Amino acid sequence: MTAACLCAAVVNAEDWPVVSALDGKPGTVLIGEYPERIFMAPNAGSKRRGTAEPKALLPWFAAEVGPGCNDPWLLVGPLAWVCSSALSHSGLPSVAAQSTPVLSADGLPFQYFKVGELGARAYASLADVEQGKVARELEPDFIVGVSRIAHFADLDFGLTSKGTWIATEELLPMKPSTFQGVQLKGPSAALAWVRRDGTTLYSAPGQKRIGALKRRAVVQILEETDYRSLHWLRIAEGQWLQSDSVQRPSAALPPSGLLADERWIDVDLSAQILTAYQGSTAVFATLVSTGRGAEGSELATPKGAHRIWVKLRTTDMTNLENEEAQRYYAIEDVPYVMYFQAGYGLHGAFWHDSFGEVRSHGCVNLAPRDAQWLFYWASPRLPNGWSAVLPDPHDQGTLIVVR
Repeated sequence: MTAACLCAAVVNAEDWPVVSALDGKPGTVLIGEYPERIFMAPNAGSKRRGTAEPKALLPWFAAEVGPGCNDPWLLVGPLAWVCSSALSHSGLPSVAAQSTPVLSADGLPFQYFKVGELGARAYASLADVEQGKVARELEPDFIVGVSRIAHFADLDFGLTSKGTWIATEELLPMKPSTFQGVQLKGPSAALAWVRRDGTTLYSAPGQKRIGALKRRAVVQILEETDYRSLHWLRIAEGQWLQSDSVQRPSAALPPSGLLADERWIDVDLSAQILTAYQGSTAVFATLVSTGRGAEGSELATPKGAHRIWVKLRTTDMTNLENEEAQRYYAIEDVPYVMYFQAGYGLHGAFWHDSFGEVRSHGCVNLAPRDAQWLFYWASPRLPNGWSAVLPDPHDQGTLIVVR
């Protein structure tokens, strides 16, 4: 028993109504209106394990008394304890702690809107709209996530993830990128993306022009050769490209210390390519946008090997506290965030389509579908009903190598 559990005692069924109602058998509890912190031990002073979503239905397996909670702590997963004070017995059948996630077609958990040039007014309820009772005013270009649209007072209103309503006439719908990476079945080095629209196809190295390819078209490299000081790539019979017209992954060896077949992620800054590996086998590759700053600066993606230290299904990102910022931004509900060094991480970016080019404030920007796929592929795993998860000794964060 760890030091964090020394004060804990198993609760008897007759001592607690929820346990009693289930005859001491594992059951389910319902999270309240607000997120609930999850700890590694039945002790509010222990390390954080994650966050439960509001109104989530969670399985529980044991109950213990411990510091920091007026009611028993509930075990809702491996090394995962939540205070029961704000929870309620659901009466519903047991649910799976883990399951295969249902992926959205566009890779996004919400529909996203940008605030128009005149700003926007947010209301706590639709009833407040008629009374003109504004709960919050949003600046132009700020971005919000909307879960549903309702028609009221001859206008459409979007319900934001923060629980407020905004007239859609004050918002501009975002158009997320439809780009996505490639699942790999062979060497990643054989894959490449065309850099720009109108890239010329040749019948042979230095010979007749026979066509053109669009930006980010995926090609397979079948043969390479040098001709008149240029490097050439054959992508099909009678179809050749100059090598500098494509972006291609460079194979990387597994870092030392990894377990056999352990999953890890390589980020090649020079190529702007991310490759996911299982051991020495590349399983996925895509174009990314990394930090636009000079190496070592705040806007640069930090090089080195780091493990994911927290995963969040969504989180807000702003620079509103930076008094020296030349331009302020606020983006609510940035999706599928995996921080690997302090505030630097991988995450979905629905506000641009520049993947393959440096662009970000230091994070690794991924197209929405890629971010969603990687989020559920990488560890630690996010259990059902959780909005955030931190690693534990049995489920380490995936290693991210930035080079």
